[in-house]
Amino acid sequence: MALGKVEPPQIKKASFKSKDNSVCPACNTVHQREQMFAGGGRLIAGKLTKELRRLYEKNKKYGRINPNDYVIVVCPKCLYASFPKDWSTLQGPDLERMKSHSGDRRVNIEKILGPLDFLQDRNLITGAASFLLAVDSYQNRSPKDAPTPKKAVCALKSAWYFDDLHSEFPNLGYDKVRDTLYAKASNWYMLTLDIMQTGAEPVDSAAPILGPDTDNNWGFDGVIYLNASLAMKFRDMLAETDEDRVKLLSKSKRMLAKLYGSGKSSKSKPSAILDMAKELYDELAQLINDMGGEK
Repeated sequence: MALGKVEPPQIKKASFKSKDNSVCPACNTVHQREQMFAGGGRLIAGKLTKELRRLYEKNKKYGRINPNDYVIVVCPKCLYASFPKDWSTLQGPDLERMKSHSGDRRVNIEKILGPLDFLQDRNLITGAASFLLAVDSYQNRSPKDAPTPKKAVCALKSAWYFDDLHSEFPNLGYDKVRDTLYAKASNWYMLTLDIMQTGAEPVDSAAPILGPDTDNNWGFDGVIYLNASLAMKFRDMLAETDEDRVKLLSKSKRMLAKLYGSGKSSKSKPSAILDMAKELYDELAQLINDMGGEK
């Protein structure tokens, strides 16, 4: 008896297109936002990294799934991008800047990632592009929209994507893009901490998206922790001399000390981030000491 042809397993869809139309405020293009199905055992959570990133294992039924693919709304025509809450609030000078930079957005992003089609289902490439485009779009938004913390989160998540891209395509220079994004994220996290003191932007309004990932919002504790973590890792890109690096790391260490405080965990401060903060504090203290200590 002849054996029949064995068909490869069908990969099920992890997302759907919303029935409601999204109208781009910059070019009036109508499209349906893509969203991920909830439940169904689609997400297989892995470990939490030191950058507060939740890793997910590949699903046999659904293939690669990353909830971050669907976080940013992107216009498929002019590539204006934002978090859903900010999508329709674009107006005035911000709107005019977004309109005038439409061509530049496509040219710049396609130099890095090639031709893009946001009418198709999101994937690793368009996931990376969505956050890179969001960074670009928030560069053109006024302080009332709290662009600085949003740029920090988007640059960090984009760096995660480019790390994944570098693993998939190690000879295309994605590691250089990744490290540049990490350094930019670090700078914007530092600025966010300053803004929290001065009130130059309504940072509280950005609290729901500070994450940085989708499974657990570490909020302002995450900002403090990531500021210190990224400053330590990318200190050579952020400061030119050892003296300036020590100043940078010392400031981050002082802020970090406020995070873990007494070391007692609570609902608002789970033990996971307190333990990571304490470990990072000790690493910072040792590094500062090895570099000659605080002056």
